[in-house]
Amino acid sequence: LDDAGEITAWENRLVGQSFIEGTSFGFLIQNGVDPIAVEGAFELPYHVPNVAVDWHMAKAPVPTLAWRSVGHTHTAFSKETFLDELFHAAGKDPVAGRLALMHDDRSKAVLQTAADRFGWGKPATAGRGVGVSFVESFGGRVAQIAEVSTDVEGRIKVERVVCAVDCGQPINPQIIEAQVESAIMFGLSAALYGEIKIENGAVLTTNFHNYPVIRMHQAPVIEVVIMPSTESPTGIGEPATPPIGPAVANAYFNLTGKRVYRLPFEPA
Repeated sequence: LDDAGEITAWENRLVGQSFIEGTSFGFLIQNGVDPIAVEGAFELPYHVPNVAVDWHMAKAPVPTLAWRSVGHTHTAFSKETFLDELFHAAGKDPVAGRLALMHDDRSKAVLQTAADRFGWGKPATAGRGVGVSFVESFGGRVAQIAEVSTDVEGRIKVERVVCAVDCGQPINPQIIEAQVESAIMFGLSAALYGEIKIENGAVLTTNFHNYPVIRMHQAPVIEVVIMPSTESPTGIGEPATPPIGPAVANAYFNLTGKRVYRLPFEPA
């Protein structure tokens, strides 16, 4: 950040496995870089004058495979939570700060629509925090605003999620809404609870009794806004998963003043 609170440089270093190395998709690795491993990291939807992204392939005996929204899950979390930190340090509103850095009118419209539907800027309900995130993935643009509270033990409860999505021309709005709702629930389960535990080379996590997912009484109210568009339709199965984790983490900071640097949140 410069003296005016503007972002002048962005460096993102990723270390992790490649799940396409040694598979039929291995040809995608070019110059030692797995494009799926850095998916989302080098595709900033914001204008920053100096950007450096690098990736280091780590070898590990535990096999990995694709997961809903693939690389965007963890890269979006890193980007959108750290961006929130920068805006806080600069004394800027997280929505206004993002809008000022965006260079795409469709993206701006999605974020502004989500903010308007949520009522961003109005006084927060007592005991609740709000957070925002924005992610472009698989041709879709998704903005999410989460409202959270905590129970007496400090556990996070997501009360409400407003999601605006531009996936091109809507063909079947009910399918879009269903896919967005399921992507949010999937991503929220992972962000709060989804951890595979390994001890002495053995996987301890075996079923839903020790790999919990969001249940009905834990589910937030979800409002989906589908943007009108005449652009070619894009996929909708994955784009709504990446934004939910960072939106909740940013809301948790807004409520408690504590940052979350780990997925899933619950053990922390």
